[in-house]
Amino acid sequence: MTDEVRVWLVERTYSDDEQNLIILTYATPDGERYFRKERALTSFTDQRETTAALDVSPDNLGETGEDDRERFATEAERMASVHDPDDPI
Repeated sequence: MTDEVRVWLVERTYSDDEQNLIILTYATPDGERYFRKERALTSFTDQRETTAALDVSPDNLGETGEDDRERFATEAERMASVHDPDDPI
C-alpha cells in the first residue's frame, strides 16, 4: 500500500478548449510534483467545494516543469500557512 501525498491548490484556470471547464492544479510544498484536476461546471448553482489541499496517490502526481517549480512551491507554502487542508477555497 502506498501512502498518500498532500498537495496544495496553487492554480485555478479556465480551459481554452472547452467551455465551463476549470482546471485545478495542486502541488507538493516543494513544488516538485503536481496533481491536476478538471472540473466541469454544470450550472451556476454548482455546490461542489474546492478545498485548499488534497491527499493523492503518488502514482497520480506528475513532475512539475522547471519553469513552474518555484512558483508552485511558493504558492503551496503560502496556502499551507494560511489554510487548513479542508478549507473551501
